[in-house]
Amino acid sequence: MKFKIFVAALVTSAVALPSSYSLGTPGSHAHLFSEDVTNMSFPEGFMWGYASAAYQVEGGWDADGKGESIWDYDAHNHPDWWPENQNGDIACDSYNQAAVDVELLRRQGVNTYRFSIAWPRILPDGTLNNISQKGIDYYKDLISQLKENNIEPLVTMHHWDNPRAIEDKGGFMNETIIDYFYDYAELLFKTYGDDVKWWITFNEPKQTCGGGYDYGGISPNIRNLGRGGYICAHNLLRAHAKVYRMYEQKYKATQQGRIAIVVDESWVEPASNSTADIEAAERANLMTVGWFAHPVVYGDYPEIMKQRIDSRSAQQGLSESRLPKFTEEEKIELKGTYDYLCVNMYSSVLGAAQDEAPITDISIGGDISVNQYQPDDWEKTVTSWFKVVPWGARHLVRWLRDTYGDEKGIMVTENGYHDSGNEMDDLNSRGRYHKLYLSNLNDAIYKDGVNLIGYMAWALLNDVEWYAGWQVNLGHYHVDFDSANRTRTPKQSADYYKKVVTTNCLVDSCESSTKKIKLA
Repeated sequence: MKFKIFVAALVTSAVALPSSYSLGTPGSHAHLFSEDVTNMSFPEGFMWGYASAAYQVEGGWDADGKGESIWDYDAHNHPDWWPENQNGDIACDSYNQAAVDVELLRRQGVNTYRFSIAWPRILPDGTLNNISQKGIDYYKDLISQLKENNIEPLVTMHHWDNPRAIEDKGGFMNETIIDYFYDYAELLFKTYGDDVKWWITFNEPKQTCGGGYDYGGISPNIRNLGRGGYICAHNLLRAHAKVYRMYEQKYKATQQGRIAIVVDESWVEPASNSTADIEAAERANLMTVGWFAHPVVYGDYPEIMKQRIDSRSAQQGLSESRLPKFTEEEKIELKGTYDYLCVNMYSSVLGAAQDEAPITDISIGGDISVNQYQPDDWEKTVTSWFKVVPWGARHLVRWLRDTYGDEKGIMVTENGYHDSGNEMDDLNSRGRYHKLYLSNLNDAIYKDGVNLIGYMAWALLNDVEWYAGWQVNLGHYHVDFDSANRTRTPKQSADYYKKVVTTNCLVDSCESSTKKIKLA
């Protein structure tokens, strides 16, 4: 799950537009909201699952020699950042209760489980100088239990939790992290590659880099506006490319796995059908999703992104652009480093043109310069930025198809609903949210022809929502964080999602389909 960290403002340069945008009268989007739910079955072979992150569920923060992560560091050095010490020290205790979680997954009938490996649990100081066998064994056992229950492991290598020892060397601001991550990734391939066929290198790098090293809103909380995020992203993308090519050259022939990177987006819909608003929304999408998707698909940042940051940097009197440049060799290495497209989605915003951000505004938001907002009459949740916008899901995956192609398949790797986590009768809130978002995704499959291959709900369990602790949650199972054994109890949404994944149908009865997912 992610934080909402970017607010932007403006439009000038024209951009090439895909056919994804669906507009009504200027400023009105009421026609896009609908309670209608499709009765078409999802395609045969559709990957249904849940997603989680190590820090949010595992606990055992120093168990069996695990090293300190940047989030562990925050919890212990800045306890005032967390509500009532609601941190990941114990979390859901999944480190000790993996078998319980696998049994819940089996009960739910899912065929996939996306989880992350904690880098410092495997390599306590982040390097091969100190390999934790107990850490390796924990994930071996989890993967084995999943496979025994016919649940495919979908493994994320990095879900925000840098080893603190690596962060002390500069983290993603230091290009030495490329080699450290390369070594870590190869250890994972050697250790788990025979059983893991679906890999993700990085989860939500926009948040890792924008929140961690630019805006400073998430760990490691480095504030370097308009510079840090771009440096972080550049090193992260280079690390992703090297790991992809290493797997391609050394392991793919025998292990036959797939590798991807996860992008996240609050879909930006044009605020009106004016050319200026359409261009503004497109630029916002390209400079957020495209920041990472463009390099792995095409080998470089979007042209509009390069043009704007280069131009603004020059006007700011800088001798070189704040956006680093890939060498020709790096562009070649990056291009095509994905075997499927992954996107995390929760909400949507409207994008409107406005005056150019002042040239003194050195920030990612200033570089994008688009006014992004949500109308007051959109359906609210407990979190200010999170409103229920089901049609945005359809528009987003359609845009991904139009912009990057879908021949390798598109997977929704996170989607879920915010509340306090204590609402057990959540069929008409969380259950409805999944139903409406999935109905729009189903429309994208059958009406728009998008090759959508899977959907991972966030989340199986109430968990530690980073600095929000468990005051905000998305789980289908309530977790009693006051009990020693972290008792799990199903909510109504768990039963509804079980019905969906076991029948491929969102309603009581569906029209069958011969459509199958396509994997390149």
